[in-house]
Amino acid sequence: MKITMKDGSMREVGFHEEAGRNAFRHTAAHILAQAVRRLYPDTKCAIGPAVADGFYYDFDFGFRFSEENFAQVEAEMRKIVKENLQLKHFTTDRKKALEILEERKEPYKIEMLKELPEDAEISFFKQGEYLEMCAGPHVTYTSAIKSFKLLSVAGAYWRGDEKNKMLTRIYGTAFPEEGMLEEYLNRLEEARKRDHRKLGKELGLFTLLEEGPGFPFFLPKGLILKNLLIDYWRKIHAREGYVEISTPIMLNRRLWETSGHWEHYRDKMYTTVIDGADFAIKPMSCPGGMLVYKMEPRSWRDFPMRISELGLIHRNEKSGTLHGLMRVRCCTQDDAHIFMTPEQIQDEIKGVARLIDQVYSDFGFKYHVELSTRPENSIGSDEDWEMATNGLKSALDDLKLPYVVNEGDGAFYGPKIDFHLEDSIGRTWQCGTIQLDFQLPLRFQAEYIGEDGRKHRPVMIHRVVFGSIERFLGILIEHYAGKFPLWLSPVQVKILPISDKYLGYAKEIESFLQKEGFRCEVDRRTEKIGYKIRAAQLEKVPYMLIIGEKEVKAGCVSVREREQGDLGSMMVEEMLGILHGEEGYMF
Repeated sequence: MKITMKDGSMREVGFHEEAGRNAFRHTAAHILAQAVRRLYPDTKCAIGPAVADGFYYDFDFGFRFSEENFAQVEAEMRKIVKENLQLKHFTTDRKKALEILEERKEPYKIEMLKELPEDAEISFFKQGEYLEMCAGPHVTYTSAIKSFKLLSVAGAYWRGDEKNKMLTRIYGTAFPEEGMLEEYLNRLEEARKRDHRKLGKELGLFTLLEEGPGFPFFLPKGLILKNLLIDYWRKIHAREGYVEISTPIMLNRRLWETSGHWEHYRDKMYTTVIDGADFAIKPMSCPGGMLVYKMEPRSWRDFPMRISELGLIHRNEKSGTLHGLMRVRCCTQDDAHIFMTPEQIQDEIKGVARLIDQVYSDFGFKYHVELSTRPENSIGSDEDWEMATNGLKSALDDLKLPYVVNEGDGAFYGPKIDFHLEDSIGRTWQCGTIQLDFQLPLRFQAEYIGEDGRKHRPVMIHRVVFGSIERFLGILIEHYAGKFPLWLSPVQVKILPISDKYLGYAKEIESFLQKEGFRCEVDRRTEKIGYKIRAAQLEKVPYMLIIGEKEVKAGCVSVREREQGDLGSMMVEEMLGILHGEEGYMF
């Protein structure tokens, strides 16, 4: 398809290319805006970009717009597509652009225009009667947007600032073929079924209460899951030579000024005053780790020094961004810091990358890698940034890991490698990260004695594997749709006696399996066996053991498996062999 660029030039691209998808969906956003203005002429338009998997547009309606309005808007959009309107590009000077926008009563566009330089050349796209100040790119005719659907409505503050007016954001998606749209909508439906907030409630894993927005409550079964992840994490880190520490949740302002967080991260930090001095609850664990490093003299013989911490961190996230366990205000970050000599950089980065690869493979994830470079709001010298970035690139090249460069998205103190894992329905999540840091050791005046007997500055790696326990758990719930593998299931075996007469035998089996290390429960309710089986299936328990008169007399159990159904009767020892064979635990 042909797209029109900001300079008016034409370019041939495919939908499989990012530039093609963005132009296609950006055009769909313009069609949405044109339809809205036709139906509701007094509506004011704000912005409408293409985003991952779709587009959105922010409007200032004079009434309460809801999803009930979608059918009418979509019908008007289809008319615009059939009209086959050409998207005509033109540019003008700032003064003329202001006249156009004032005539069309576009206050949000006018606000953006006034922030541009006086001599700026302003780009517009016009389709029929609709005109938009926009840099593009766009497809050349509206008829290209054959398959689209409006998905949801949400509130959005103008420019993301809660001090500004709340606008109405309409989300949608668009594809060049109906089959692609249907496939995407099916994925969305599957994602809704797997929503970790819904499953978390149904399975009794966690809850979110109005008394603590963004602060999850873990319930007994959810805490089993969380502790299993922590258990696994601790074992692989012990194997890799990490030592574990725990640093305070709150430290004074002087520390955060030294680290740079008070200047660069202050708006995300919760603060208080103790004995007349400012304190902050930690948003990350690295400054506390630096204090531990500095407690005693260090030698090159100590390196590489791998220090891990499951740090409870708090971040002041905006209420509109909170989302179940995926975006919270309090979480357990699986942090670790590695102190090393410059010569050890590549080997340590490669070691962390291999560790992350193992973890994601153990949980059945594929992943891709991004290298994020220096942001505008950064600290440190050009030389340090160049050395750090080249160190990460060299390690990825040595590992033969393909990666894309994400310009300007590094941490304020150093570049980073981000690992984006792909779940069972094709969604990607950013979890693991490796950040190379020359700045924090410098700011804290950290030192070690080298082989030459002189003092040197260590290099530091910040890294996480899960990202946070909470977020990774949310991803796992959706990845497995609540059907966790045996080793990770909060309840691995449910014992279902047909009546109270067989409760004694059921408890004997429960005790036996618990001694063998399995998590099992007896359903003691006075319900019919069909009801108990359905309940266990809804709880997504891997194995159900049904006990009645026949099983008691024979000293056996009738086994049902979560997916396969009835496996027949077998002796308890045989059942134990099945459990041990399937457990799949990594250690």
